[in-house]
Amino acid sequence: MRVTIERSAFLKALTHVQSVVERRNTIPILSNVLLQAGDGRLRLTATDLDLEIIESVAADVAKPGATTVPAHMLYDIVRKLPDGAQLELEQAGDGQRVSIFAGRSRFSLQALPHEDFPDLAAGDFPNSFAIAASDLRGLIEKTRFAISTEETRYYLNGIYFHDVAAGSMLRAVATDGHRLAQAQIARPEGAKGMPGVIVPRKTVLEVVKLFEGVDGAVDVSLSASKIRFGAGDLVLTSKLIDGTFPDYERVIPRNNDKKLELDTKTFASAVDRVSTISMEKGRAVKLQIGGNKVVLTVNNPDSGSAEEEVACSYDADPLDIGFNSRYLMDVASQMKSDSMELHLADAGSPTIVRDPSDEQALYVLMPMRV
Repeated sequence: MRVTIERSAFLKALTHVQSVVERRNTIPILSNVLLQAGDGRLRLTATDLDLEIIESVAADVAKPGATTVPAHMLYDIVRKLPDGAQLELEQAGDGQRVSIFAGRSRFSLQALPHEDFPDLAAGDFPNSFAIAASDLRGLIEKTRFAISTEETRYYLNGIYFHDVAAGSMLRAVATDGHRLAQAQIARPEGAKGMPGVIVPRKTVLEVVKLFEGVDGAVDVSLSASKIRFGAGDLVLTSKLIDGTFPDYERVIPRNNDKKLELDTKTFASAVDRVSTISMEKGRAVKLQIGGNKVVLTVNNPDSGSAEEEVACSYDADPLDIGFNSRYLMDVASQMKSDSMELHLADAGSPTIVRDPSDEQALYVLMPMRV
């Protein structure tokens, strides 16, 4: 293999693919990036066996071929080369080394056989549809904060995407058992009848990063165990979480008749300030709601207490309720409008939070004892 490639194009592709390569690997080939040269393109592939990213870049291919070299080392070399440099990659005759030439610099990296590199994208993907990149990012960004980090409940370690027949919607849901985030869009053509799938946390974070600059559509393909996202020269394939997502609709309350309306920034800032008193993450903040004000209180036996009053719109019976302060701020950060609505029932029941300007998003918070 002998290839000449422009440094900035190569670096961009390497930045994308090397992000899935674990720093420490018990399987040596997984520390490498697969390089395949042919037809005026250099194709880069990296995987951790759960996730695979492929990107192709234009290159001057003097001699087609394939090899694998250490991903992070190659990335660091290319990153440190001067802007505008032309790189030449050449594989030794025995296939055990790859030389990199750029100006007066020369590097030689140990290679492993490309035949040993795993292929995660193999197999059929019977369900496929196209979704606007902005819609895909929106579904993920509105829900990912609620993904559980508790490894024992592995089926909550991702976002549940599924087809909702009523209203013809594509919905994304994430929950950690204490809070729930739900977002939906009009169902893309071809997504009708798609199986419900749980896409892992690492995958959805990579999707947001990879397709950040994409304005058009992302092609989504599904099988029983894998999902594939593709746009332009980029393809991401991932295993799905093999589990059953809980019947989340049962925890969404239907009869919360007390409506509290707050200024989003004012409320979030007040929660942030009073929660300073509690050193622990997850300390409850108490909301005393009545008239046209909410009094926020935090008590910490070790350090003191804090209290702040916030104006609101509320015309139901007075109510005292407690929430995890971090969860309140996370939900407030999802609001696009200046105000947010809390739909309450009582101190012990789940509360619905809505953005008045976004009917397709819904958040549920479990209260805490205060």
